[in-house]
Amino acid sequence: MTVKPLVAAADGSDESLQAIEWAAREAVLRSAPLRIVAAASRPPRLLDLLAQPDSDYVAGLIREECDRALAAAAARAAEVAPGLQVDTVPLAGPPAQAVTESGSGASMLVLGAHGTGALGSIALGSVSWNAAAHASCPVVIVRGETVAVHREIGIGIGDLDASAEPLTFAFEEASLRQAGLIAVHAWHIPLAAISRAGSPSPVPDLAATAAEAARRLAGLLDKWRKKYPDVAVSQYVVRDRPSWVLVGLSVRTDLLVIGRHASQPGLPGPGSVAHAVLNRAPGPVAVVP
Repeated sequence: MTVKPLVAAADGSDESLQAIEWAAREAVLRSAPLRIVAAASRPPRLLDLLAQPDSDYVAGLIREECDRALAAAAARAAEVAPGLQVDTVPLAGPPAQAVTESGSGASMLVLGAHGTGALGSIALGSVSWNAAAHASCPVVIVRGETVAVHREIGIGIGDLDASAEPLTFAFEEASLRQAGLIAVHAWHIPLAAISRAGSPSPVPDLAATAAEAARRLAGLLDKWRKKYPDVAVSQYVVRDRPSWVLVGLSVRTDLLVIGRHASQPGLPGPGSVAHAVLNRAPGPVAVVP
């Protein structure tokens, strides 16, 4: 059986190199090859430096920066995981589209949270946003140090009826890392909706709602406990803003997994909760379609 490669994007920045480190360790866990990609647009500062820029000359400078980013990333991967099969691929076309499409057929696509390197094209809000919203494979956004210390994987389950793919990914990660799994279902009803005078809707029974959610979550997790008996699972139902709860969960886990519904036309990112989590979570976050 052919093992799917793990793809990681490089741009020469410190954040992208941290993402490369995370991806290299993950590739070792999965016994998978690592493919490092880089895509570059025309950095405006190159045009500023040249009063009358020659397009071929500028293109050559861009290719050189791309090659340097790929070489630095490959060297970092070799340091972290000696013997790992690594190949590098320069991408053509608009960076957001090219990097997102590079994840096709991969086990996952890994990017840094912000790009500040010479290419300047991988930044949360552009390339990373596009990948998180549209990639066909799971996308992991890495921020900060990447060495795991908690031995816990977290998963936020928003829709109890449509979470099979994120659960599969989270349980596999926990099993590979010999880690526990923390499953959280957070729900929030604004106070105004509860206390609105004259509302035609009945005031919700919060205790009953929480109990029902806990029952359904336990039943859902039981199916996965049987598939992954080596993974210790704990579950929580929390009445609070999901984004706040998930950011807090990221603090105590090595990887936070969240689901992604089908992209909706006109929306720039993977959803409001994911938007907040990706911007604020201190650790790696996996967005699973």
